[in-house]
Amino acid sequence: MQSRNPVFADLADLMTDAFGAARAAGDEARSVFRAQAERIALDMDLASRDEVDALRALVEKQGAQIESLTAKLAALEAAKAPAKRKPAAATRKSAAKKASG
Repeated sequence: MQSRNPVFADLADLMTDAFGAARAAGDEARSVFRAQAERIALDMDLASRDEVDALRALVEKQGAQIESLTAKLAALEAAKAPAKRKPAAATRKSAAKKASG
């Protein structure tokens, strides 16, 4: 039969409590550090992750619209390309012949 030594039992309870307190202190330090970091980020007026993602989606959408409009403009310019005109000097000569003849 084993008997429980009260000194070792008290020491084990003390160590368990010490580890619990250390863990709680670590959690508290972590939360204080996180709060400080968030406060500094707010003071610096940094964008949040959601704001950056929304802006990225907007830029991608507008980039696609720009590509689409550029392609449409190129197609319109190709369709509207003027037929080759006669040189201006040739037009003046034919007008002069008609006037003299």
